[in-house]
Amino acid sequence: MPLYGSVMQEKLPVVLDIGTVYTKIGFAAEAYPRHIIPTKVFVSTNGKTKNLFEYEKLSEFYDQMVDFLQEVFFKYVLVSPKDRKVVLVESSFNPTAIRETIAKVLFRHFEVSSLLFVPTHLVSLSCLAVDTAVVVDLGYKETTILPVYCGVQILNAFNSQEYGGEKIHAEIKKQLLETGVEEEYLTEEVLEDIKVRTCFVTTFERAQQYREEKPPTAPPDVEYPVHGKEIIKIPGKLRETVMEIFFAEDNDNSSLPHQILDAILKCNMDMRKILAENIFLIGGTSMIMGLMARLKSELLYLKDSNIYKDKLYIKTMKFHKAPAKSNFTAWLGGSIYGGTESVLNKYLCKADYSKCPRVPDFINLDDNKACSW
Repeated sequence: MPLYGSVMQEKLPVVLDIGTVYTKIGFAAEAYPRHIIPTKVFVSTNGKTKNLFEYEKLSEFYDQMVDFLQEVFFKYVLVSPKDRKVVLVESSFNPTAIRETIAKVLFRHFEVSSLLFVPTHLVSLSCLAVDTAVVVDLGYKETTILPVYCGVQILNAFNSQEYGGEKIHAEIKKQLLETGVEEEYLTEEVLEDIKVRTCFVTTFERAQQYREEKPPTAPPDVEYPVHGKEIIKIPGKLRETVMEIFFAEDNDNSSLPHQILDAILKCNMDMRKILAENIFLIGGTSMIMGLMARLKSELLYLKDSNIYKDKLYIKTMKFHKAPAKSNFTAWLGGSIYGGTESVLNKYLCKADYSKCPRVPDFINLDDNKACSW
């Protein structure tokens, strides 16, 4: 499918991936987003910023979205939104009220010519040129697992885990407070930087030793400067074990490896082998060092356990490596979709929205028939 065949003859669509913490912004058919910005809006009453998705009423969210997109169009991409196509990358399970409000803002306030919603888990696979995989999106609020088979999302196999970047930050903060670090130093930005710079996922063998309460020799502590004045000591054990919340075993089998295997198990038997050999991690949290190797070890161990050995007849588990940074892989998928000629007829046009002000729903069978991916 040509990327520039028809879109180069008109204005390139703007591609947006509005995440809980960061928003990726760019143009269709480009390999990288132009900007990655915090998903925040300025509050004039107190002179501070707050997250875009912090609101009490939909009318408040509408006003915040207007302010946010105003900056996106006129400060970052520097284009007039009027009569321009927009591609919006979003989860298939995004609340309908959010989707409807965003569409209302774009069509009625900014007067875009058309809008294309593309599902995160599905479009991410276009980066790999494959149409079948188990897509694991490790975000800030939660981790979602959704198998995709031959370009179709297996919605009944969807699984989610409440752990994400937010839980990791909370665990880092909790452990540092226990060591005597003052809470005023542990801002969200500092916690994220500590996670990225100092923490990692330990090996399966060392994790087993921690579980058996026979802890191995901890890695060295790290001194982390705060505000250029204070020094925080990051214990080696914290650096190595804080990510264990993804792999914690409980009676509900809610760990990330369990959730992935359960998602595969929900699919038809003839799908399971190829899905197990095509696992794709996306999202900013998936960039943590050692996560993929540890996850593979856990999955290989679990598939032969009593829980799964008589249900899943899988010999191996394989992972894809993204051709771009995992934190904007979904945006890149949207960029590819927005630049292809085959999806030009799938946009929701301003004229159609004026007649019927609603957007297609990925989990609505009637909408899926009218807009198959």
